[in-house]
Amino acid sequence: MTPGNNGASTPEDDDPFGYLYADGQANGAQPPSGGGYGYPNSVSRVRAVGERQYGQQPQQQTAQYGQPPAVPQQGAYGQPNAHYAAPENFAAGGGPSTGRQPAQGGGGRGRGPNTKGLLIGAVAVVAAVVIGIAVAMANGDKGTDDDKAGGGASAPASASASPSPSTSSTGDANEVELPAVDAKAVSLTGGTTTASDVKGAKAGDGIYVTNFNTVGAAITWNVSGIPKDGKYTLVVNYGVPGKDAKAALTINGTAQTRPLNLGNFAHAPEGDYAKGWTNTWSNITLNKGTNTIKISCEQGNSCDANFDQLSLEAGWRG
Repeated sequence: MTPGNNGASTPEDDDPFGYLYADGQANGAQPPSGGGYGYPNSVSRVRAVGERQYGQQPQQQTAQYGQPPAVPQQGAYGQPNAHYAAPENFAAGGGPSTGRQPAQGGGGRGRGPNTKGLLIGAVAVVAAVVIGIAVAMANGDKGTDDDKAGGGASAPASASASPSPSTSSTGDANEVELPAVDAKAVSLTGGTTTASDVKGAKAGDGIYVTNFNTVGAAITWNVSGIPKDGKYTLVVNYGVPGKDAKAALTINGTAQTRPLNLGNFAHAPEGDYAKGWTNTWSNITLNKGTNTIKISCEQGNSCDANFDQLSLEAGWRG
């Protein structure tokens, strides 16, 4: 080669890659058929990193010779840049998507916790608790009137405990303890006397009233402490020697139409006073305060009996 002679008649004959250099291009070097590196019609064009777009024709910005290629302008912080976007950020038609795509499935990185759903759930829980408290308070207010009257300061001033039940006008309830007495302690007349040789009497020291089996014999009980006028039952403990007896009964001077039945209810053998202890009763009417109860042996009565105790009950027996 001589000065001024570049070799072959054409650059590619001397240097097949001369079209790759700037001086080769300036001297008219031609690329191989089909284009070559560095030419606009080449299928392999130089591009800045990230410049290529998927599904679109690239927008080529050719810098002048010796100047660095223009770098695409970045968007706002945190926003995707179409020149550097990943393939999944492009719509199905090939262009970049205009908005953020929602995350699919449960994997990968999503948008963070669903704060709206959590808020709705929290509000629902609070509402359920409030409703439960309201229902409990409403049920707690349901009670008897007596509970509300005596339960606290919220009760009205006029509320008071119900009065104690009054005594029944018929005298059928045992409101108070009624008098009872040993027969030996009452008034004894007409030859009646006391004894203790027959065992089984309930009176103190086993002492009972005897010698009643004569006309005119009587025991009189002047009883006090009757709470009110009304119906009462006279109960008499007595003993007979295995046979029935009866006596007259007088209340406050008025003879009762029915005699006092002194039957052999213990079924004692005849003549056995110890096995003949039993009791009988009679419905009577008394006045409030003091009353006189008289048991006597009258003409026509069979009066062979011993008397142990006398007592009263409220109301009548059926």
